[in-house]
Amino acid sequence: MQNIVVDQPYAFVPPCRGTGWPTVLKPILPAYLRRAHGVEAVELAGTERLRQSVAAGHGIMLTPNHCRPSDPMVVAHLGYAVGRPIHVMASWHLFKQSAFQTWLLRRVGAFSVYREGMDREALKCAVQILVAARRPLVLFPEGVISRTNDQVNHLMDGTTFIARNAAKQRAANGGSGKVVIHPVAIRYFFEGNLAAVLTRALEQIERRLAWRPQAHLGLTERIVKVGEALLTLKEIEYFGRPKPGTLPQRLTALIDHLLGPLEVEWLKGKQDDNVVTRVKNLRTALLPEMVSGEIDEAERARRWRQLADIYLAQQLFFYPPGYFTPQPTPERLLETVERFEEDLTDQTPVHRPLRAVLEVGDAIEVAPTRERGAEMDPVMARIRTELETMLARLAARRRPSQEAHAHE
Repeated sequence: MQNIVVDQPYAFVPPCRGTGWPTVLKPILPAYLRRAHGVEAVELAGTERLRQSVAAGHGIMLTPNHCRPSDPMVVAHLGYAVGRPIHVMASWHLFKQSAFQTWLLRRVGAFSVYREGMDREALKCAVQILVAARRPLVLFPEGVISRTNDQVNHLMDGTTFIARNAAKQRAANGGSGKVVIHPVAIRYFFEGNLAAVLTRALEQIERRLAWRPQAHLGLTERIVKVGEALLTLKEIEYFGRPKPGTLPQRLTALIDHLLGPLEVEWLKGKQDDNVVTRVKNLRTALLPEMVSGEIDEAERARRWRQLADIYLAQQLFFYPPGYFTPQPTPERLLETVERFEEDLTDQTPVHRPLRAVLEVGDAIEVAPTRERGAEMDPVMARIRTELETMLARLAARRRPSQEAHAHE
Protein backbone atom coordinates (compact mmCIF):
# COMPACT_ATOMS: atom_id res chain seq x y z
CA MET A 1 0.00 0.00 0.00
CA GLN A 2 1.38 3.40 -0.95
CA ASN A 3 1.88 5.93 1.82
CA ILE A 4 -1.34 7.88 1.22
CA VAL A 5 -2.94 7.48 4.67
CA VAL A 6 -1.44 9.23 7.69
CA ASP A 7 -2.32 8.18 11.25
CA GLN A 8 -1.24 11.46 12.82
CA PRO A 9 -3.22 14.52 13.98
CA TYR A 10 -4.06 16.69 11.00
CA ALA A 11 -2.79 20.25 10.77
CA PHE A 12 -3.85 22.43 7.86
CA VAL A 13 -0.98 23.61 5.64
CA PRO A 14 -1.77 26.98 4.02
CA PRO A 15 -0.38 28.16 0.70
CA CYS A 16 2.00 31.02 0.17
CA ARG A 17 -0.04 33.77 -1.50
CA GLY A 18 2.68 35.71 -3.27
CA THR A 19 3.71 35.19 -6.88
CA GLY A 20 7.45 35.56 -6.40
CA TRP A 21 8.26 31.89 -5.93
CA PRO A 22 6.07 30.68 -8.81
CA THR A 23 7.91 33.17 -11.03
CA VAL A 24 11.30 31.96 -9.83
CA LEU A 25 10.36 28.30 -10.30
CA LYS A 26 8.78 28.72 -13.73
CA PRO A 27 12.00 28.04 -15.73
CA ILE A 28 12.59 24.85 -13.71
CA LEU A 29 9.16 23.34 -14.39
CA PRO A 30 9.85 21.81 -17.85
CA ALA A 31 13.06 20.13 -16.68
CA TYR A 32 11.32 18.79 -13.58
CA LEU A 33 8.48 17.31 -15.64
CA ARG A 34 10.97 15.62 -17.96
CA ARG A 35 13.10 14.17 -15.17
CA ALA A 36 10.43 13.16 -12.66
CA HIS A 37 7.50 12.27 -14.91
CA GLY A 38 8.82 11.74 -18.43
CA VAL A 39 6.70 14.61 -19.82
CA GLU A 40 8.76 16.08 -22.63
CA ALA A 41 6.24 18.60 -24.02
CA VAL A 42 3.07 20.40 -22.94
CA GLU A 43 0.61 21.85 -25.46
CA LEU A 44 -2.26 24.18 -24.54
CA ALA A 45 -5.59 24.78 -26.24
CA GLY A 46 -8.48 27.04 -25.29
CA THR A 47 -6.38 29.41 -23.19
CA GLU A 48 -8.30 32.39 -24.63
CA ARG A 49 -11.34 31.19 -22.64
CA LEU A 50 -9.33 31.37 -19.45
CA ARG A 51 -7.90 34.77 -20.38
CA GLN A 52 -11.42 36.14 -20.81
CA SER A 53 -12.36 35.02 -17.31
CA VAL A 54 -9.19 36.54 -15.86
CA ALA A 55 -9.85 39.84 -17.67
CA ALA A 56 -13.43 39.89 -16.36
CA GLY A 57 -12.22 39.57 -12.77
CA HIS A 58 -14.02 36.31 -12.13
CA GLY A 59 -13.17 33.91 -9.36
CA ILE A 60 -11.85 30.97 -11.38
CA MET A 61 -11.85 27.27 -10.55
CA LEU A 62 -10.11 24.83 -12.90
CA THR A 63 -11.38 21.23 -12.72
CA PRO A 64 -9.06 18.85 -14.60
CA ASN A 65 -9.36 15.10 -14.93
CA HIS A 66 -6.73 13.35 -12.79
CA CYS A 67 -4.98 10.41 -14.44
CA ARG A 68 -1.29 10.94 -13.56
CA PRO A 69 0.84 12.28 -10.68
CA SER A 70 2.20 14.94 -13.06
CA ASP A 71 -1.22 16.57 -13.56
CA PRO A 72 -0.76 19.53 -11.14
CA MET A 73 2.56 20.50 -12.72
CA VAL A 74 1.11 20.18 -16.20
CA VAL A 75 -1.87 22.37 -15.27
CA ALA A 76 0.55 24.98 -13.87
CA HIS A 77 1.39 25.79 -17.50
CA LEU A 78 -2.10 27.27 -17.87
CA GLY A 79 -1.49 29.71 -15.05
CA TYR A 80 1.78 30.83 -16.55
CA ALA A 81 0.15 31.17 -19.99
CA VAL A 82 -2.40 33.70 -18.68
CA GLY A 83 -0.07 35.43 -16.22
CA ARG A 84 -1.77 34.07 -13.10
CA PRO A 85 -0.01 31.30 -11.17
CA ILE A 86 -2.40 28.73 -9.77
CA HIS A 87 -3.37 27.56 -6.31
CA VAL A 88 -3.90 23.80 -5.91
CA MET A 89 -5.82 21.84 -3.29
CA ALA A 90 -3.61 18.81 -2.56
CA SER A 91 -3.97 15.75 -0.34
CA TRP A 92 -2.35 16.18 3.08
CA HIS A 93 -0.20 13.07 2.69
CA LEU A 94 1.85 14.92 0.05
CA PHE A 95 2.89 17.42 2.73
CA LYS A 96 4.09 14.58 5.00
CA GLN A 97 6.74 13.17 2.67
CA SER A 98 9.57 15.57 3.56
CA ALA A 99 10.19 19.06 4.90
CA PHE A 100 11.54 20.14 1.50
CA GLN A 101 8.46 18.92 -0.36
CA THR A 102 6.21 20.78 2.08
CA TRP A 103 8.27 23.93 1.62
CA LEU A 104 8.11 23.60 -2.16
CA LEU A 105 4.39 22.79 -2.35
CA ARG A 106 3.46 25.83 -0.29
CA ARG A 107 5.57 28.15 -2.43
CA VAL A 108 4.03 27.00 -5.69
CA GLY A 109 0.60 27.73 -4.25
CA ALA A 110 -0.56 24.36 -2.93
CA PHE A 111 -2.50 23.91 0.30
CA SER A 112 -3.57 20.76 2.11
CA VAL A 113 -6.91 19.01 2.37
CA TYR A 114 -7.68 16.16 4.76
CA ARG A 115 -9.49 13.57 2.66
CA GLU A 116 -10.40 11.38 5.63
CA GLY A 117 -12.63 13.92 7.34
CA MET A 118 -14.23 17.35 7.21
CA ASP A 119 -11.50 19.93 6.63
CA ARG A 120 -13.09 23.31 7.30
CA GLU A 121 -9.78 25.15 6.96
CA ALA A 122 -9.19 23.79 3.47
CA LEU A 123 -12.75 24.65 2.41
CA LYS A 124 -12.39 28.15 3.85
CA CYS A 125 -9.06 28.64 2.07
CA ALA A 126 -10.50 27.46 -1.27
CA VAL A 127 -13.48 29.80 -0.95
CA GLN A 128 -11.22 32.74 -0.05
CA ILE A 129 -9.08 32.13 -3.13
CA LEU A 130 -12.15 32.24 -5.38
CA VAL A 131 -13.56 35.33 -3.67
CA ALA A 132 -10.25 37.21 -3.92
CA ALA A 133 -9.97 36.20 -7.62
CA ARG A 134 -6.24 36.89 -7.75
CA ARG A 135 -5.20 33.40 -8.88
CA PRO A 136 -7.13 30.43 -10.32
CA LEU A 137 -7.88 27.54 -7.99
CA VAL A 138 -7.22 24.01 -9.25
CA LEU A 139 -9.37 21.28 -7.76
CA PHE A 140 -9.34 17.73 -9.12
CA PRO A 141 -12.97 16.61 -8.82
CA GLU A 142 -12.13 12.91 -9.26
CA GLY A 143 -10.20 13.17 -5.99
CA VAL A 144 -7.71 10.38 -6.74
CA ILE A 145 -5.30 9.47 -9.53
CA SER A 146 -7.01 7.01 -11.84
CA ARG A 147 -4.43 6.13 -14.55
CA THR A 148 -7.40 5.89 -16.92
CA ASN A 149 -6.82 8.87 -19.18
CA ASP A 150 -9.76 8.13 -21.48
CA GLN A 151 -12.32 7.69 -18.71
CA VAL A 152 -13.82 10.28 -16.34
CA ASN A 153 -14.59 8.67 -13.00
CA HIS A 154 -16.89 9.74 -10.17
CA LEU A 155 -16.80 13.52 -9.53
CA MET A 156 -17.08 14.87 -6.00
CA ASP A 157 -19.90 17.28 -5.20
CA GLY A 158 -17.55 19.27 -2.95
CA THR A 159 -16.40 21.00 -6.13
CA THR A 160 -19.63 22.95 -6.51
CA PHE A 161 -20.09 23.32 -2.74
CA ILE A 162 -16.91 25.42 -2.69
CA ALA A 163 -17.80 27.34 -5.84
CA ARG A 164 -21.33 28.19 -4.64
CA ASN A 165 -20.10 29.42 -1.27
CA ALA A 166 -17.61 31.67 -3.04
CA ALA A 167 -20.33 32.93 -5.40
CA LYS A 168 -22.51 33.71 -2.40
CA GLN A 169 -19.73 35.72 -0.74
CA ARG A 170 -18.90 37.60 -3.94
CA ALA A 171 -22.57 38.50 -4.39
CA ALA A 172 -22.82 39.67 -0.77
CA ASN A 173 -19.75 41.86 -1.25
CA GLY A 174 -21.48 43.65 -4.11
CA GLY A 175 -18.73 42.92 -6.64
CA SER A 176 -19.40 42.59 -10.34
CA GLY A 177 -17.24 39.50 -10.88
CA LYS A 178 -18.70 36.03 -10.99
CA VAL A 179 -17.43 32.63 -9.93
CA VAL A 180 -16.84 30.36 -12.92
CA ILE A 181 -15.58 26.83 -13.43
CA HIS A 182 -13.44 25.92 -16.42
CA PRO A 183 -13.24 22.15 -17.00
CA VAL A 184 -9.73 21.24 -18.17
CA ALA A 185 -9.07 18.07 -20.15
CA ILE A 186 -5.58 16.58 -19.87
CA ARG A 187 -4.61 14.00 -22.48
CA TYR A 188 -1.21 12.32 -22.51
CA PHE A 189 0.37 10.67 -25.53
CA PHE A 190 3.22 8.18 -25.31
CA GLU A 191 5.68 8.91 -28.12
CA GLY A 192 8.45 6.39 -27.59
CA ASN A 193 8.92 2.78 -28.62
CA LEU A 194 5.91 1.30 -26.87
CA ALA A 195 6.75 -2.31 -27.70
CA ALA A 196 10.26 -2.01 -26.23
CA VAL A 197 9.07 -0.24 -23.05
CA LEU A 198 6.21 -2.63 -22.35
CA THR A 199 8.26 -5.71 -23.19
CA ARG A 200 10.86 -4.77 -20.55
CA ALA A 201 8.18 -4.05 -17.96
CA LEU A 202 6.20 -7.22 -18.69
CA GLU A 203 9.30 -9.41 -18.54
CA GLN A 204 10.01 -8.11 -15.04
CA ILE A 205 6.45 -8.79 -13.94
CA GLU A 206 6.48 -12.26 -15.48
CA ARG A 207 9.67 -13.10 -13.60
CA ARG A 208 7.93 -12.09 -10.35
CA LEU A 209 5.22 -14.58 -11.29
CA ALA A 210 7.91 -17.27 -11.89
CA TRP A 211 6.93 -17.37 -15.57
CA ARG A 212 9.11 -17.62 -18.63
CA PRO A 213 8.78 -14.41 -20.69
CA GLN A 214 5.60 -14.66 -22.74
CA ALA A 215 7.27 -13.24 -25.84
CA HIS A 216 5.23 -15.42 -28.19
CA LEU A 217 2.13 -13.33 -27.39
CA GLY A 218 1.14 -9.94 -28.78
CA LEU A 219 1.30 -7.00 -26.39
CA THR A 220 -2.43 -6.83 -25.75
CA GLU A 221 -2.78 -10.57 -25.19
CA ARG A 222 0.27 -10.57 -22.97
CA ILE A 223 -1.08 -7.75 -20.78
CA VAL A 224 -4.47 -9.45 -20.46
CA LYS A 225 -2.81 -12.71 -19.43
CA VAL A 226 -0.74 -10.99 -16.73
CA GLY A 227 -3.80 -9.12 -15.48
CA GLU A 228 -5.84 -12.30 -15.19
CA ALA A 229 -2.96 -13.97 -13.33
CA LEU A 230 -2.70 -11.11 -10.83
CA LEU A 231 -6.46 -11.13 -10.25
CA THR A 232 -6.44 -14.91 -9.80
CA LEU A 233 -3.66 -14.65 -7.20
CA LYS A 234 -5.73 -12.16 -5.21
CA GLU A 235 -8.80 -14.39 -5.48
CA ILE A 236 -6.79 -17.32 -4.11
CA GLU A 237 -5.52 -15.10 -1.28
CA TYR A 238 -8.98 -13.91 -0.24
CA PHE A 239 -11.35 -16.70 -1.40
CA GLY A 240 -9.02 -19.69 -1.39
CA ARG A 241 -9.63 -20.38 -5.08
CA PRO A 242 -10.19 -18.55 -8.38
CA LYS A 243 -13.75 -17.30 -8.84
CA PRO A 244 -15.92 -18.13 -11.85
CA GLY A 245 -17.59 -15.52 -14.02
CA THR A 246 -16.66 -12.72 -16.35
CA LEU A 247 -13.89 -10.26 -15.53
CA PRO A 248 -16.37 -7.53 -14.40
CA GLN A 249 -18.16 -10.04 -12.17
CA ARG A 250 -14.90 -11.21 -10.63
CA LEU A 251 -13.68 -7.67 -9.96
CA THR A 252 -16.99 -6.67 -8.39
CA ALA A 253 -17.04 -9.81 -6.23
CA LEU A 254 -13.54 -9.18 -4.91
CA ILE A 255 -14.19 -5.48 -4.25
CA ASP A 256 -17.40 -6.30 -2.36
CA HIS A 257 -15.61 -9.05 -0.43
CA LEU A 258 -13.01 -6.50 0.67
CA LEU A 259 -15.35 -3.62 1.48
CA GLY A 260 -18.64 -5.27 2.47
CA PRO A 261 -17.61 -6.79 5.84
CA LEU A 262 -15.79 -3.60 6.79
CA GLU A 263 -18.87 -1.52 5.99
CA VAL A 264 -20.94 -3.82 8.20
CA GLU A 265 -18.42 -3.32 11.02
CA TRP A 266 -17.79 0.40 10.64
CA LEU A 267 -20.74 1.87 8.73
CA LYS A 268 -23.65 -0.31 9.95
CA GLY A 269 -24.18 -1.99 6.61
CA LYS A 270 -23.00 -2.38 3.04
CA GLN A 271 -22.98 0.90 1.12
CA ASP A 272 -24.41 1.53 -2.33
CA ASP A 273 -22.11 4.41 -3.33
CA ASN A 274 -19.34 4.27 -5.93
CA VAL A 275 -16.12 2.60 -4.79
CA VAL A 276 -14.14 5.82 -4.27
CA THR A 277 -16.83 7.16 -1.92
CA ARG A 278 -17.05 3.82 -0.10
CA VAL A 279 -13.28 3.90 0.41
CA LYS A 280 -13.37 7.46 1.72
CA ASN A 281 -16.19 6.68 4.16
CA LEU A 282 -14.36 3.67 5.57
CA ARG A 283 -11.11 5.55 6.04
CA THR A 284 -13.03 8.32 7.78
CA ALA A 285 -14.48 5.76 10.20
CA LEU A 286 -11.24 3.85 10.90
CA LEU A 287 -8.77 6.67 11.41
CA PRO A 288 -9.95 8.90 14.31
CA GLU A 289 -8.94 6.50 17.11
CA MET A 290 -5.71 5.66 15.29
CA VAL A 291 -4.88 9.36 15.18
CA SER A 292 -5.86 10.00 18.82
CA GLY A 293 -3.92 6.98 20.11
CA GLU A 294 -6.94 5.54 21.91
CA ILE A 295 -6.28 1.96 20.74
CA ASP A 296 -3.60 -0.57 21.56
CA GLU A 297 -0.99 -1.83 19.13
CA ALA A 298 -2.87 -5.01 18.27
CA GLU A 299 -5.94 -3.02 17.26
CA ARG A 300 -3.80 -0.52 15.36
CA ALA A 301 -2.20 -3.38 13.41
CA ARG A 302 -5.67 -4.82 12.66
CA ARG A 303 -6.85 -1.48 11.30
CA TRP A 304 -3.75 -1.09 9.13
CA ARG A 305 -4.59 -4.47 7.60
CA GLN A 306 -8.10 -3.22 6.97
CA LEU A 307 -6.76 -0.03 5.40
CA ALA A 308 -4.59 -2.16 3.11
CA ASP A 309 -7.68 -4.10 2.00
CA ILE A 310 -9.51 -0.82 1.39
CA TYR A 311 -6.61 0.44 -0.70
CA LEU A 312 -6.62 -2.78 -2.73
CA ALA A 313 -10.36 -2.38 -3.43
CA GLN A 314 -9.78 1.11 -4.81
CA GLN A 315 -6.88 -0.10 -6.96
CA LEU A 316 -9.04 -2.90 -8.38
CA PHE A 317 -11.74 -0.37 -9.20
CA PHE A 318 -9.34 1.48 -11.48
CA TYR A 319 -8.92 -1.56 -13.74
CA PRO A 320 -12.11 -0.77 -15.65
CA PRO A 321 -13.57 -3.73 -17.57
CA GLY A 322 -13.84 -2.99 -21.26
CA TYR A 323 -10.93 -0.54 -21.27
CA PHE A 324 -9.28 -2.68 -23.96
CA THR A 325 -12.42 -2.83 -26.13
CA PRO A 326 -12.59 -2.73 -29.08
CA GLN A 327 -8.89 -1.96 -29.60
CA PRO A 328 -6.68 -0.34 -26.96
CA THR A 329 -4.71 2.82 -27.65
CA PRO A 330 -0.98 2.90 -26.84
CA GLU A 331 -1.76 4.91 -23.71
CA ARG A 332 -4.31 2.39 -22.44
CA LEU A 333 -1.75 -0.37 -22.78
CA LEU A 334 0.87 1.73 -21.00
CA GLU A 335 -1.48 2.81 -18.20
CA THR A 336 -2.42 -0.78 -17.45
CA VAL A 337 1.15 -1.98 -17.24
CA GLU A 338 2.09 1.05 -15.11
CA ARG A 339 -0.68 0.09 -12.70
CA PHE A 340 0.61 -3.50 -12.58
CA GLU A 341 4.04 -2.13 -11.67
CA GLU A 342 2.60 0.28 -9.12
CA ASP A 343 0.48 -2.36 -7.41
CA LEU A 344 3.31 -4.89 -7.29
CA THR A 345 6.04 -2.55 -6.04
CA ASP A 346 4.27 0.51 -4.54
CA GLN A 347 6.51 2.59 -6.79
CA THR A 348 5.23 4.98 -9.42
CA PRO A 349 6.89 4.00 -12.71
CA VAL A 350 8.17 6.57 -15.20
CA HIS A 351 8.09 5.67 -18.88
CA ARG A 352 9.11 8.34 -21.33
CA PRO A 353 8.60 10.28 -23.51
CA LEU A 354 5.10 11.64 -22.91
CA ARG A 355 3.43 14.61 -24.55
CA ALA A 356 0.66 16.33 -22.58
CA VAL A 357 -2.12 18.26 -24.31
CA LEU A 358 -4.51 20.43 -22.27
CA GLU A 359 -7.76 22.01 -23.40
CA VAL A 360 -9.64 24.62 -21.38
CA GLY A 361 -13.42 24.35 -21.62
CA ASP A 362 -15.97 27.13 -21.65
CA ALA A 363 -16.63 29.02 -18.44
CA ILE A 364 -19.52 27.58 -16.41
CA GLU A 365 -21.06 30.28 -14.25
CA VAL A 366 -21.86 29.08 -10.73
CA ALA A 367 -24.90 30.56 -9.00
CA PRO A 368 -24.92 31.08 -5.21
CA THR A 369 -27.65 28.44 -4.83
CA ARG A 370 -28.27 25.10 -6.48
CA GLU A 371 -31.21 24.58 -8.80
CA ARG A 372 -33.93 22.71 -6.92
CA GLY A 373 -35.48 19.48 -8.14
CA ALA A 374 -32.58 18.18 -10.19
CA GLU A 375 -31.50 14.65 -9.26
CA MET A 376 -27.90 15.40 -10.25
CA ASP A 377 -26.12 18.68 -9.64
CA PRO A 378 -26.42 20.35 -13.08
CA VAL A 379 -23.03 22.03 -12.76
CA MET A 380 -21.32 18.71 -11.98
CA ALA A 381 -23.18 17.09 -14.88
CA ARG A 382 -21.92 19.79 -17.23
CA ILE A 383 -18.34 19.45 -15.95
CA ARG A 384 -18.48 15.72 -16.72
CA THR A 385 -19.95 16.29 -20.18
CA GLU A 386 -17.33 18.92 -21.02
CA LEU A 387 -14.45 16.74 -19.83
CA GLU A 388 -15.66 13.70 -21.76
CA THR A 389 -16.22 15.75 -24.91
CA MET A 390 -12.80 17.39 -24.77
CA LEU A 391 -10.98 14.14 -24.00
CA ALA A 392 -12.60 12.51 -27.01
CA ARG A 393 -11.56 15.46 -29.16
CA LEU A 394 -7.99 15.48 -27.83
CA ALA A 395 -7.60 11.76 -28.57
CA ALA A 396 -7.52 12.68 -32.25
CA ARG A 397 -4.28 14.61 -31.67
CA ARG A 398 -2.23 11.40 -31.55
CA ARG A 399 0.55 11.49 -34.10
CA PRO A 400 -0.07 8.76 -36.71
CA SER A 401 3.42 7.30 -36.42
CA GLN A 402 2.70 6.24 -32.84
CA GLU A 403 -0.44 4.21 -33.57
CA ALA A 404 1.44 1.36 -35.18
CA HIS A 405 3.29 0.53 -31.94
CA ALA A 406 0.08 -0.25 -30.06
CA HIS A 407 -0.73 -3.57 -31.68
CA GLU A 408 2.59 -5.19 -32.44
